[in-house]
Amino acid sequence: MSFTVRAITLDLDDTLWPFAPIGARVDQVLHEWLLEHSPATAAMYPVAAMRELRERAFRDNLHLRHDMSALRRLTLHEALEGSGAPLDLLEPAYEVFYAARNQVQCYPDALDALARIAARVPVAALSNGNADLERIGLMHHFAFQLGAREHGAAKPEAGIFHAACARLGCGHGEVLHVGDHAEMDVAGAARAGLRSCWINRTGARWEREDLRPDLQFDTLAALADWLDAHLPPTPPSDPTRA
Repeated sequence: MSFTVRAITLDLDDTLWPFAPIGARVDQVLHEWLLEHSPATAAMYPVAAMRELRERAFRDNLHLRHDMSALRRLTLHEALEGSGAPLDLLEPAYEVFYAARNQVQCYPDALDALARIAARVPVAALSNGNADLERIGLMHHFAFQLGAREHGAAKPEAGIFHAACARLGCGHGEVLHVGDHAEMDVAGAARAGLRSCWINRTGARWEREDLRPDLQFDTLAALADWLDAHLPPTPPSDPTRA
């Protein structure tokens, strides 16, 4: 399949790096911090209980589903208040969480592939999560980062895709959205009029019959190969302008 790709929007969690190790580390780091700074909270909310509290906060506050940071603060507020801890611990606890959340380990192919892709077309990060590419050290590969919190709505709503296209200066059909999630990424992008690429690292079967991704690969490196094969050659740089 061949079509015009003038820009790419790229999901982050479970596309550029796996999220599960981050989530597990965040839970443990936060618990260890609470053991030191608020033992009563750590005792009332060990790792499993804190996870249950967070999941309940997410279920009970669907109006905040686009704002992972607000939901995390809400969880910490309830845990501190419920255990009788001072609420001035909330922001220090959040910062401990957020520092750990931004310690990522990319998939083995991802960094080289990202550099190759970004050398071909502008790439914008488009995520429902709250990773910070500046903190992570990858922002130089991206034209910009647009998060659900900043936009005010999350994927798969069309508005966040359209906002990214507008900032990229491209028509919807000229942008390829790349991500791992069948609904949030592939279906959301398709309904918004973008091209879609499913990064299927697990070998899962595509289950939907109403639509299919325009492209499907098991690595970002394979997408970089496709771009090399289907896009015009990148013009060489002019050494006189270096």
